[in-house]
Amino acid sequence: MKRRTWLAVGSVVLGGSVVTTVAVATTSDTSGEQARSERMRPVAAYTETFQGGDPGKRSVPRKDTRPFSMLGVSWEDPEAELDGTAQIRTRSAQSGQWTRWQDLDLGIRPPETDEGKDSGVRGASEPLWVGESDGVEARALAEGGESAELPGGLRLVMIDPGVLGEDIGKGWRKVGDMNGGGNSQEPSRQPTTEPAPEPSQGEPSTEPSPSASATEEPEPSQEPSQQPTTEAPTGEPSPEPSADPTGEPSTEPTGEPTGEPTPEPSTEPTGEPSPEPSTEPTPTGEPTPEPSTEPTGEPSADPSTEPTGEPSTTAPAPSPSEPQTPRIVSRAQWGADESLVEDPPSYMSRVDAVFVHHTAGTNSYTCTQSASIIRGILTYHVKTNGWNDVGYNFFVDKCGTIFEGRAGGVDKAVRGAHTYGFNGNSAGVSLLGNYEDGGRPTQAALDAIARISGWKLGLYGADPAGKVTLTAAADTGVWKNGERATLYRISGHRDGYATLCPGADLYSQLPAIRTRAASS
Repeated sequence: MKRRTWLAVGSVVLGGSVVTTVAVATTSDTSGEQARSERMRPVAAYTETFQGGDPGKRSVPRKDTRPFSMLGVSWEDPEAELDGTAQIRTRSAQSGQWTRWQDLDLGIRPPETDEGKDSGVRGASEPLWVGESDGVEARALAEGGESAELPGGLRLVMIDPGVLGEDIGKGWRKVGDMNGGGNSQEPSRQPTTEPAPEPSQGEPSTEPSPSASATEEPEPSQEPSQQPTTEAPTGEPSPEPSADPTGEPSTEPTGEPTGEPTPEPSTEPTGEPSPEPSTEPTPTGEPTPEPSTEPTGEPSADPSTEPTGEPSTTAPAPSPSEPQTPRIVSRAQWGADESLVEDPPSYMSRVDAVFVHHTAGTNSYTCTQSASIIRGILTYHVKTNGWNDVGYNFFVDKCGTIFEGRAGGVDKAVRGAHTYGFNGNSAGVSLLGNYEDGGRPTQAALDAIARISGWKLGLYGADPAGKVTLTAAADTGVWKNGERATLYRISGHRDGYATLCPGADLYSQLPAIRTRAASS
């Protein structure tokens, strides 16, 4: 079947708000494709200006809005800090109830490279996923008394991740090699007992890409209910195991409708059979072994990594003895709008460290919403922060699904924008959710972080349980520009930059992640 897809980006002013939409249109030889295109809703980003005559206090009065699921605050000067608080509350589009006030995370900096010096770069908070909403209220307050001032040009930014087609379900599709080969594996197709929502209320979803990208090893079923044995449970219900041969969980236990019908079965052969469901019981009684030492600051026996200047746009070849690639959902599969990315990716000589992050926001998302959350973060990083692409190299959700982040090749040393001062020769992996305020990462998520981190470091012969000495490329609040920092090869964001990220409950699991990554 022939299919042709095009993307168009435009900005209009509606009701005093600046709206940016990404229109997706599809033509096809089949009526089914046409029906799906009619259900699509484009990605959109729009803003409201903060009001008020007090230079230290601004607000956006409570108001009705177009649909959105993610929001944040931005300001003109990317080097300025919002020294104070920025809070929001939203109204659920489904229940009509208003949330409590929520603080926005203000600990974010632009990349230390030329990408962060572009004229379109703005200061901004971290984006916050709030679920489908149709009303908002916001306030910002500077600290320091009557003379305190907020940064100029304060805007409230709202992102609608849209509905791009069929839901990819619980997880992953098998991805081909980076040259476009390999065979695709259709996602789980689970029956649903949920009532069909109105079109305007459907949860955003993604359309599986017809192209195959690739993976090489089957993975065990990932259950979001599996908690580390040393921690308290999250309180989230456990999904039932899937009978689908992909081995992925079959339902998300939130009771939220997907908003999209079950995709039609593919008539194309995949070229390889689907993996059989695992018959091995999941071990729960033994805790994950943890190293007994923390970073000491002593010089490492590993080679030091010096700054290399501006990265190249040509990807160097990784080590010839590559480990097997984990399953990774490609950008096409989660619905990345490639028209947003104007410049080609930048490449480093190698990857010597992985920094672990969390996205903050909510932990009550369903795993069918993961692709929508990542689309929202991409749109926010480009349209609000002014960066060239999404900052993280990889995402992981609570079901243990791994997603490709910044473009350029999952097996390449792509320079990201994730850890200010240490973006050179490192990769960033971000877990969807907030793990600072009592959220507990699932065992499936911890295993996935270990898998992708160990694989990425293994491409360059680096020991995931070892240490490396990196040179800070900026003042980060933890390290001075030019200072040599001895860090674990798998470190938390807070090890390099003054932030709470990746949250205390995820940070405490890094020793176990290192052990698992090294064993893989």
